[in-house]
Amino acid sequence: MKAIVNTKYGPLDVLKLEEIQKPTPGDDEILVEIHASSVNFRDLANVTGKPFVARLWTGLLKPKAKILGCDLAGRVEAVGRNVRQFQASDEVFGNLDLGHGAFAEYVCVPENVLALKPANISFEEAAAVAEVASVALQALRDYGQIQTGQKVLIYGASGGIGTFAVQIAKSFGAEVTGVCSTRNLDMVRSIGADHVIDYTQEDFTQNGQRYDLILATAGYRSIFDYKRALSPKGIYVSTGGSLAQTFQAGLLGPWISIIGSKKLGNMTGNINQKDLVFMKELIEAGKVKPVIDRRYPLSEVVEALRYYGEGHSQGKVVITVEHNNKKEGVKL
Repeated sequence: MKAIVNTKYGPLDVLKLEEIQKPTPGDDEILVEIHASSVNFRDLANVTGKPFVARLWTGLLKPKAKILGCDLAGRVEAVGRNVRQFQASDEVFGNLDLGHGAFAEYVCVPENVLALKPANISFEEAAAVAEVASVALQALRDYGQIQTGQKVLIYGASGGIGTFAVQIAKSFGAEVTGVCSTRNLDMVRSIGADHVIDYTQEDFTQNGQRYDLILATAGYRSIFDYKRALSPKGIYVSTGGSLAQTFQAGLLGPWISIIGSKKLGNMTGNINQKDLVFMKELIEAGKVKPVIDRRYPLSEVVEALRYYGEGHSQGKVVITVEHNNKKEGVKL
């Protein structure tokens, strides 16, 4: 099978498309024929080893993951004898979490990292869901304790996490304001934002509006700016952006929370099967739809990562995986 192989840190060109042995599932594993994957921040970190702190999970001296790719969507080809939830030909999606291997034609995975693919979207769209949608859901529902009728602001509303956060917040009955750049205003409106703010033209912390929940997924604003924009018992959560934004939320947030009624901090996602099923139901109900910016074939992963690394993508960057053994009538 073909796979994108990575053996050392360096520029993106260290990645190679190679022919390697097709895996065989163990008793507790599923062999998935991958039809699509998508690009996430840790894929980039696994190649470049940057920022250096990322090596705490990617590997100190060289990448732990030989094959990149965490998000996947595809069809079950075979199952181990102990697998109970899935069978051959099931269409599935999921995330390998701290494991990797989705930038390939096949991968073996435990059944608890997968869910049945939403019936109303393509493999490419399903591959865009697992990681960023799980982070957005957990940030809003679990950390942010989102409630119907709340005023919610999404900073970085046009990115991977942001596009899901806007739609998930609307599904919970919130009044949503999306912050993004000029070129993304129409797209953020189109996915359901009640209000949009062009951060190049307006400072949301200076307009007098206060929010019950702020989710920051990108860029940099001082944690004190976010605190000022919160309602008296508001919650701020950071899921990304610059290192300064992340560290402020992690280091200063808990201290600020102790001395006041506002809660500030950051979080990382815990991708799990229960939340994948939750997202499947939201998507099938028509409340959420993945936003895809660009699609690249497996052979152009380097170009996909380079584009993603520029930081301007609308929604997700998807990797498509073609198979020469397509069966007649099978829709990919």
